[in-house]
Amino acid sequence: MVVKRAIVLVCDSLGVGALPDAADFGDEGSNTLGHVLRDQHPRLPNLTRLGLLHTLPQPATNESPQSAFGRMAELSAGKDTTTGHWEMMGLIVKDPFRTYPDGFPPDVIAEYERRIGRKTLGNKAASGTVILDELGEEHVRTGFPIVYTSADSVFQVAAHEEVIPVEELWRICAIARELMRGQNNVGRIIARPFVGTGKGHFKRTPNRKDFSVRPTGETVVERAHKRGKRVVGLGKIADIFDRVGIDTEIRTESNSDGMRKTIDLARGSDADFIFTNLVDFDSKYGHRNDAPGYARALETFDGELAGLLDALRPDDLLFITADHGCDPTDISTDHTREYVPLLIAGPRIARLRSLGTRSTFADLGATICDHLGIPQDDLPGKSALPELR
Repeated sequence: MVVKRAIVLVCDSLGVGALPDAADFGDEGSNTLGHVLRDQHPRLPNLTRLGLLHTLPQPATNESPQSAFGRMAELSAGKDTTTGHWEMMGLIVKDPFRTYPDGFPPDVIAEYERRIGRKTLGNKAASGTVILDELGEEHVRTGFPIVYTSADSVFQVAAHEEVIPVEELWRICAIARELMRGQNNVGRIIARPFVGTGKGHFKRTPNRKDFSVRPTGETVVERAHKRGKRVVGLGKIADIFDRVGIDTEIRTESNSDGMRKTIDLARGSDADFIFTNLVDFDSKYGHRNDAPGYARALETFDGELAGLLDALRPDDLLFITADHGCDPTDISTDHTREYVPLLIAGPRIARLRSLGTRSTFADLGATICDHLGIPQDDLPGKSALPELR
């Protein structure tokens, strides 16, 4: 009996060039991968062979890929994590999630403070590392959690793990999720625990937790689950889909931890659909304008990729993509509106196949449905599988 599996790696924020409407989002000229390559020159032999450098507007190599490659455009009205992941799984977001560039309304904060039984600090749009330097010491002194947002639709709550224990932070973030609905709906509530002893020394821990809004329609993840496929979500995947359709959730501490756990699953699991988010590219390097760090992370990922390729079974398909851009060379620290790569590899894909420019991220989900034998029905997107045969 032939057993087919789909393994998806989301290199969070690895955009490959500005979308035609990028200027409408303030992102004209953005190119996360292209600018990291231009300025840092990372060595990426495995990704090069898979065709990643050919997904750029101007291919950054003369080497012919040995797999299938292309790029995908985003139809949804946004450039955030939730929107990108939902679209790649067949759910187009037509109305963008609400953002709060000037902070949350006073009545919202007042109600939140009433529900959690304590005052808060911050309530503004800010970089996560900057606001810890600004308010971390006051938080430690008062015990008041730090509430802040960004250019994305997020309500973030930061707290020192020795002041507000992680489980308590998660609890008050769950309260925020219940509050931030209706007219104040936000895409995600994010718990941001940190440690450290003072300004300049505060550091986030891996105990982050996201509380996403529930998907507004059926996704490929949910459909796969309903069809009896075992779906495993690694990293923040389960959070992004509010656990709808996820059979097993595996938390990760870093990109490398995520890759180790993905390889272990590929070698010995009965999962049909392994879905992994590698968030470090975005959280540690993109948002912090750290192009050298981004390049090093790509080199590390490239090296780890060899182990996953070796673990693939004959009928497996490995998909490598991203959910948006976050150009570390940009003056902003926010996400960027970009094309994302679509790389498809597997033992039965042994030669170059250009998949061109796909009109929606949903082509990924459509291809997974086709590969796993799941009816696509009314879900959007066009399968690339016929082009691989």
